[in-house]
Amino acid sequence: MRQRFVIMALAFGLASGTMMPQAHAVGCLSGGAAGAVAGHYAHHHAVLGAMAGCAVGHHLAVKHKRELRAKKAAEKAQAAAQAQAAQTAAAPH
Repeated sequence: MRQRFVIMALAFGLASGTMMPQAHAVGCLSGGAAGAVAGHYAHHHAVLGAMAGCAVGHHLAVKHKRELRAKKAAEKAQAAAQAQAAQTAAAPH
């Protein structure tokens, strides 16, 4: 009976683990760790510091990712404009 329970629990755990969406904790771990340390030294509020650090770390990571995307798009547009200008200059009139 116990073996059947263990097998069913493992099967349920594996099935539910594959159906769960992935968490996007970009920046949360490092921000949470830093916030926990800061909160600990600020009157023993490590949990509150970790929560705030996680939120700030995630925000900064998303902002950085957005800036990188914008920079790549600008570089791509500039390269396309240069290619268009070179193509126009090389065309015979």
